[in-house]
Amino acid sequence: MRFMANLKFIDTISREGSIRKAADKLAITSTALNRRILQVEEEIGQPLFERLPSGVRLNTAGEIFVQHIRSQMADLARVQSQIADLSGIRRGHVRVASGADALRHFLPEAVAGYRREHPAVTFEMTRCYGDAAEASLLSLDTDIAMSFAPVRAAHFHVAAGVRQQIYCLMNEAHPLASRDVIRLRDCVGHPAILPNVMSGIRHLLDTALIRRNLELNTILESDSFEFMQNYLLHDEALSFQIPIGLAGSVETVVDSGIAGIVARPVDTADVPPGVIHIGYLKGRVLPVAAAKFLDDIIHQLQQRFPDETGL
Repeated sequence: MRFMANLKFIDTISREGSIRKAADKLAITSTALNRRILQVEEEIGQPLFERLPSGVRLNTAGEIFVQHIRSQMADLARVQSQIADLSGIRRGHVRVASGADALRHFLPEAVAGYRREHPAVTFEMTRCYGDAAEASLLSLDTDIAMSFAPVRAAHFHVAAGVRQQIYCLMNEAHPLASRDVIRLRDCVGHPAILPNVMSGIRHLLDTALIRRNLELNTILESDSFEFMQNYLLHDEALSFQIPIGLAGSVETVVDSGIAGIVARPVDTADVPPGVIHIGYLKGRVLPVAAAKFLDDIIHQLQQRFPDETGL
């Protein structure tokens, strides 16, 4: 909508930190964009940006105004979604922030299933962890967050939680592959590939190792579970994952989803299960498309993890 154009311009500049970069992204000349910003600043009666040699930065007034802009844009998206629903054709744009675990198998299947029913709905998926996922809700950059980490922010309204036990992954020829359950002490001495420190899995493992005064022989760290899992095909090493990051149901999770790789549960006496929290910004009314997608993924999680889903 035309009356939102200047607001979008300001938001884009705040994200890019540069009028030139924002102009390139918006397909407008830097001079024209700067003129638009000066007009808005004149109407408000306050400058919104600090002009720096390297670009621009929001000042205090600008931070307040940009938060207002994002709130207005979110409200407009919600209203547009409600109006579109009146026609019987669901439209909208759903933005989801999630850790890498759910982005591997669960969310691709969920999004594809939703779009089969509502092909006019588009999606934006962003990988981020813990605090970053919570922050993306507050900044209105995302509608829904899935975080395998304790909820720290009061603004994160938890719609559902799913307990997830840690699994140990290895080549089917690995000496530990014959075990039904893996103890942490069993892993000591074997080469280990760990997710990076931002991962909820890594946090649970590190806490458990410190508690038991154990140390793994870490040979690799990565934020790519695809890399870690495929590496196991070429080396007698161990890696770790949660069920939502593996193909299939809990009953078939031992197959790991890749031929030649097996998954064995880590004893909960050593590493207690963590929780994936699914939610949105407290007090916010989600657009119809996002609200229905949230309902869908909670329902699917309840079906896949019937004994592990709750609040």
